Amino acid sequence: MADGDGATTTTVALRSPPSHNHCDLIKEDVVDSISSLPDEILQHILSFIPTRFAIRTTVLSRRWRHVWSNTPCLSFDRHNLNADSINKTLDCYTSQRMMSFMLCTSVFDNLACIERWIEFAVSRKVQDLSLKITPGIFYTSYKIPDSFYTNSSVKQLSVELSLDILIPRCPVSWTSLQSLSLNSRNLSDESVANILSGCPVLESLMLSFCHELRVLDLSKSLRLKTLDVYRNSSGAGPTQIVAPHIHALALKLTNALPCTLVDVSSLKEAKLEISFGKGENLNVGALQSTTLEMLEKLQDVEKRILRENFLKILSRAELRDVPFPKFVVKDLILVTRRISYYVIPGIVRLLQNSPNLKKLTVHTMNIRSSIPESFLDKYWEGLNVDQRLSLEARVFKNIFHRNVKPNDVAKFMELMLKTTKTVEKMVVRLERYLEERDFEELLPMVPMLFHHNNVSIVLSSTKPNRRVVFNLIGPCNLSLI
Repeated sequence: MADGDGATTTTVALRSPPSHNHCDLIKEDVVDSISSLPDEILQHILSFIPTRFAIRTTVLSRRWRHVWSNTPCLSFDRHNLNADSINKTLDCYTSQRMMSFMLCTSVFDNLACIERWIEFAVSRKVQDLSLKITPGIFYTSYKIPDSFYTNSSVKQLSVELSLDILIPRCPVSWTSLQSLSLNSRNLSDESVANILSGCPVLESLMLSFCHELRVLDLSKSLRLKTLDVYRNSSGAGPTQIVAPHIHALALKLTNALPCTLVDVSSLKEAKLEISFGKGENLNVGALQSTTLEMLEKLQDVEKRILRENFLKILSRAELRDVPFPKFVVKDLILVTRRISYYVIPGIVRLLQNSPNLKKLTVHTMNIRSSIPESFLDKYWEGLNVDQRLSLEARVFKNIFHRNVKPNDVAKFMELMLKTTKTVEKMVVRLERYLEERDFEELLPMVPMLFHHNNVSIVLSSTKPNRRVVFNLIGPCNLSLI
């Protein structure tokens, strides 16, 4: 188990050896401390597991026979749960108020019961409602009942629906709703506007793969502060966003259609990435134009998160001498699968154009939808990459995830520190990037990288599960955490 400092502690039970003739049995009074807890605590514990597992606790003892039936949460998280089992569970459920209800099911298998299940959750004044309904093996047309769109208790709502299920034909009234997540490909501009008009206190909105949505107008959502928009490689999602009140934006761009930020004048934090699907053709020119336009629109945002595909496109722009805007960013987070020369030109230009930068975070992690380097090689032909790359950047041309060395990481950190002179803290998170021996070899190199004072470096790796803080304020101070 992990202690408060993140270290790992292993507990070993020692057993006395048996006697010559028989095993000695040690009799102790066994105290069931869990069963002695109040119902409210047991029900809180059971709320963290799927309902089908919570019901199995009834076989433990009489004490547990009815505990699950009053839990504040119900979760049916498998498509193959049949209607009879869900109906029997609801018939035995006794709690009059429900905190959360999660339903993952198929229209084809349970068409006759879905409406009853939703109404059951609403009748118990559920606050967190999650619905994932798929069409099943064959197409089945189904419309969510009008009663679903009138609910004064739900505060968090997540709806993932296929086909034309989520098309409100009546006024929506979700008067307490604060967080809304929608994944429904037939959601039109009109449907979204109808939904938003009935959510007066909405604070967070997530839209995923909404194929029919084109203009997302959030100008009347005065309390909305967080917006997440995820688009797939086919271009599903809005092409225009009007969101003058939001403070945080997460946007996944697409290779197919651009997205214009018409008004994001209150934005303080932006997370940008590019969707790239397997077997997809890469429209580098369009992506380059979109990414630079996006950066220019967001140049006043103080916190920015950029993922690998975005950095790769920016690197191409830098190698083609395309001008970059200046940024007021103070907190910059860069997420990449590996340290390579495919992202370094873009990173260097970002740092050079960010004179107010105070905190820099580099996070290496596995990225499934990364644009293959073989694609980029084709589009970088004729750019004289070797001549255009700085001397420091050329060092990383032949570095791959499988052959990265501690010295490579140290050189990268040194390049970052030399490029930006205003940074006060740099965080380098090497997720599964270095083995423990390599991480230990890297540590003594870090204090040699500082070219100016008043810098703190946090270096961490998941493989050795270590985190080290280097503080350079006057003399170098090394803290192990």
